[in-house]
Amino acid sequence: MRNLQNILKKRTLLTQKIETEYSELYVFLNESPITIPSKNKPNIDIKIMQSDAETLEQMLKNHIKTPKNY
Repeated sequence: MRNLQNILKKRTLLTQKIETEYSELYVFLNESPITIPSKNKPNIDIKIMQSDAETLEQMLKNHIKTPKNY
């Protein structure tokens, strides 16, 4: 996934899946350190967006693997 459009599409699909199928995980997306820039005007590039999409994917995989006690 080299181009930004594909990365954004992947990220959007992951976010939608989390929102619709795993709403209990969705509430934590706003607390992700990746979404909180440390600079006033952060430079968002393809590497950062790719890393963000990979983080979402990993969060979802870990959530699915974790036994639920509810």
